Amino acid sequence: MNKTTISSIVLGVAMLLTAVGTRALTPTVNMADQKGRFDLEALVPAAFGEWEIDRSIVPLKVDPATQEALNKIYNQTLARTYVNRAGERVMLSIAYGGDQSSNMAVHRPEVCYVAQGFNMNSNQLARLSTPYGALPVRHLVASQGARVEPITYWITVGNHTIDPGVSQKLQQLRYGLAGQVPDGMLVRVSSIETDAPHAYGLQQRFVNDMLAHVSPTARQRLIGSDAP
Repeated sequence: MNKTTISSIVLGVAMLLTAVGTRALTPTVNMADQKGRFDLEALVPAAFGEWEIDRSIVPLKVDPATQEALNKIYNQTLARTYVNRAGERVMLSIAYGGDQSSNMAVHRPEVCYVAQGFNMNSNQLARLSTPYGALPVRHLVASQGARVEPITYWITVGNHTIDPGVSQKLQQLRYGLAGQVPDGMLVRVSSIETDAPHAYGLQQRFVNDMLAHVSPTARQRLIGSDAP
C-alpha cells in the first residue's frame, strides 16, 4: 500500500469521524415540541389586577427591515399597552421563538431601539423582585427627541431566565451539548416617562400583577420553570 493510498484512507477516516462527531453534537430534541403549542395572545389576560388594555393606543410598528429580521427569529409576537385606574400606562411586548440555538438568538431591545433611531442612554443589569424569585433583567433608557422611554426586559432560554450576553450563550451551549434545541421568550415592559426610577417601580408592579394573574403554565413560559 503506497503513501498516497494510506493518506487517502486516513483523510477518509478523519472526515467520517468529523461527520459522526458533528451529528452526535447536533441538537435533535426541540423543546418547543415537548412543551406543546400555545397562543401568545391568550397567554396574558386583556385585564388583570388594576390593569386593562388601553384600546385607544395603537402600538408603534417597526420598519420593514427590522420586522423581516424579527420574523426570522420569532414565531409569535404580542404588543399591547395597558392602563391602570390612575391613568398610568405600561407597554408590554412579548416575542417567542421556538429555536433559540446560537444561530437564532433573540433580537435584544438595546439593538432594536437603536436600529429604530433611538439613543440608548442607559443599560444596566438589575434584579426584579417577584413572589416567584428575583429575575435577572436589563434596565434601559431610550430616547428619541422629547420621548424618553425607560425599559425593563428579560430573556428566557429553555427553562431558564438569563441575562443576555455571556449567560445566554452559556445556556445555549448547555442545551446544545445535551442534544436539545431550546425555545425562548423576550418579555419587555416600558413607559413614556422622564423619571426612570419611578418608571421601573411601576413596571415592577405591572409585572408582578401579570405573573399573579396568569396560569402556572403561562407563568413558566414567561419566566422559566427554573426561575431564580
